[in-house]
Amino acid sequence: MKQEKRQIIKGLPRRILLMLLDCGLIVLCYYLAILLRFDGTDSEIPVQALRAEVIRAMSPMLPYVLIIYMVVFWFGGLYEIMWEYAGMRDLARLTCLSGLATGFILLFDLLFRSRPISGAVLIIGAVFNTAAIAGVRFLWRFLRTLTRMRAKPAGTHKNNTAARNAAPLLIVGAGNAGAWAVNLCKSKNATFGNPVVIVDDDLTKKGLRVQGVPVRGTISDIPELVRKYHIVEIIIAITTLKGERLQEVINLCNSTHCRVRMLSDPQAVDASGKPMVAGLRELNTSDFLSRDEVQLNNVQISEYLHDKIVLVTGGGGSIGSELCRQIMRYRPRQLLIFDIYENCAYELEMELRNKYGSDAPIVTLIGSIRDIKRLDEVFETYHPSVVFHAAAHKHVPLMEVSPAEAVKNNVFGTKNLLTSAANHGVERFVQLSTDKAVNPTNVMGCTKRICEMLIQTFAQHTTMKCMAVRFGNVLGSHGSVIPLFEEQIKNGGPVTITHPDIVRYFMTIPEAAQLVLQAGGLAQSGSIYVLDMGEPVKIMDLATRLIRFYGYEPNVNMEIKITGLRPGEKLYEELMLDSEQDKMSKTAHNKIFIAPSMEIDLAAFYDELQNLHHYAEHNDEGVVESLQRIVKSYHPNRVLHEDHTVSAARGNTEIYEKADLEKAMAAQSATGGQ
Repeated sequence: MKQEKRQIIKGLPRRILLMLLDCGLIVLCYYLAILLRFDGTDSEIPVQALRAEVIRAMSPMLPYVLIIYMVVFWFGGLYEIMWEYAGMRDLARLTCLSGLATGFILLFDLLFRSRPISGAVLIIGAVFNTAAIAGVRFLWRFLRTLTRMRAKPAGTHKNNTAARNAAPLLIVGAGNAGAWAVNLCKSKNATFGNPVVIVDDDLTKKGLRVQGVPVRGTISDIPELVRKYHIVEIIIAITTLKGERLQEVINLCNSTHCRVRMLSDPQAVDASGKPMVAGLRELNTSDFLSRDEVQLNNVQISEYLHDKIVLVTGGGGSIGSELCRQIMRYRPRQLLIFDIYENCAYELEMELRNKYGSDAPIVTLIGSIRDIKRLDEVFETYHPSVVFHAAAHKHVPLMEVSPAEAVKNNVFGTKNLLTSAANHGVERFVQLSTDKAVNPTNVMGCTKRICEMLIQTFAQHTTMKCMAVRFGNVLGSHGSVIPLFEEQIKNGGPVTITHPDIVRYFMTIPEAAQLVLQAGGLAQSGSIYVLDMGEPVKIMDLATRLIRFYGYEPNVNMEIKITGLRPGEKLYEELMLDSEQDKMSKTAHNKIFIAPSMEIDLAAFYDELQNLHHYAEHNDEGVVESLQRIVKSYHPNRVLHEDHTVSAARGNTEIYEKADLEKAMAAQSATGGQ
């Protein structure tokens, strides 16, 4: 508070000097107005004598004229304008204030003086005042800009840097993070821009200054302040801002069409415990689904990852790669990245080596989970004790066209991995599942449901701790809606949505990976862990928000096109079966719940798996029918045509009506979803 008072006091001399300058300009302008008004006359009195008489008449007026001008200028906000960034709105304000002051002077003169001064002189003086006051300020701005340009060495890059440094910024947040952002922007060689105004919802801070930058209003005032100060970029500098409130602030900032960036958390540290590099970052998919930060039991996670050999299948994928990044924080003895696609796996290895050093204990292995001999070779060579299984075919429409491939990879690839892991003494096996495994309407979801059944059978008949983690869609993953929408927007649209009412549960990649690691630490073998996904998100709302983020208006200059549900797709996903809802149990972590164990006839299950293996040799409807026999809750939403194409079944597109959505939301609420 003392520092802020000092900043306020520090700003007073500037305002006082400006007021004294304006007083001098007003006196000079009225003198010029008299010279102009009485430059010639038909009166018998000589011009010089007439001018002298007028000046003598005006002299007693000057004190209250100046007082009226200064009061109007002060309360009209003239001395709050930053003329370095002033424009037509500020010039219009000055003109209106000069006119208002002149009106008050004329009124005062008529009421309290028996010999009023010439109205023409006052009006001409007001015009001169406006021109002189604005002219001096704009001349100062021109000289200041010219001085800066001359001070900078010649060069395109440096000229561009100067332009960036001069870009007026608005900072959201007048707390410690806001002060840190101001200091960051004003630091030597900074290229972030120049902060000119701050907003904060704490009304006690309004009118104060943070390191010389004034606090001018609340967050709701952002659009008005953007226009007033000609802001080109907004920095959100409230690191504690989360959830719906953050989304509201982002939406408001995006509505101004300014560039919007977030302040990196000044207290954040990297995996080695060192402070992260200070700076600003662009908005990302996490900001579009902001929720309270996941609180992890790091001790529990470290107990089963530290100094262990950890294998991640599908390690180059969206979730697998984030799991690898998170695992490295707990210093495993060795991290094995297993993937059939070498490019992503290689890029991840290079990223991790750049971060943790060239000698980091990372091994990238290329192979397929379909090849049990390759799996046996990996387990015999490296002896991993923890396995995270993220390898899978996941794209719903593609798997409707190629159901046999989904079965070979997702079902029998998982079975191969479980078998090899159990035979080689793996301590813990964590399977990544999906909400599409609940009452599945597509092949991919059905195969994932069978994987959950495999997990529970291996948990019951081996010493290996097996568990599955079930969660919804992941923002930013390969093939998810955000990258698709972004690409469509960049290409000029249209943005395609399959159904206006479709909703999904969403989670960010880091949030999903963190909770998977936490679920793995709970180590209750045979469990299907269900993650708290929060409220379901309407895809239409997500698309609208993203379109506005890129500066467009939905269905005005960026079309949203409804294309119809795809094969296997349903309107509303669920995180648990009806039979699971009443029996869902809590864990030590408030975002992780346990679904009850399934009753599985082991002999019948393995007989059907044998049949499924046989049908998967041919990519036809026999595969789908075999899946239905194994998973009774599987109701395919697909029609196979004579040309071997697949479409959504018309009769099933509205299976999950509003009542089903309410049921799914009630089930999520029962798990503690916020």
